[in-house]
Amino acid sequence: MNGLTLPPRVTDRAFARLAEIAETSGEMRALRVAVEGGGCSGFQYDIKLDDPAADDLVLEKDGLKVLVDQVSLPFLSNAVIDFSEELIGARFVIENPNASSSCGCGTSFSI
Repeated sequence: MNGLTLPPRVTDRAFARLAEIAETSGEMRALRVAVEGGGCSGFQYDIKLDDPAADDLVLEKDGLKVLVDQVSLPFLSNAVIDFSEELIGARFVIENPNASSSCGCGTSFSI
């Protein structure tokens, strides 16, 4: 880590998918991206719909929100939160420059 901590960035594609989810469910929920201990590489991403907490970093576009808690924030510095549609399925993905290695499933990483 170079010491420069920048918040993660959310792509337009990820915000667009969040808008689709809101439209389908009829409910405007924020997308929470968190980092937890565990997984096959030491850390894993926890991505879910949630409500904002008081100390969350809120990344917002057109009323859509992506939340990152203060504990997870250093792990996601300079990361890109994206949405990917591939043959293996459609999912939110994290491009994380802090991860020194990750597993094949893309949800677990080490630093």
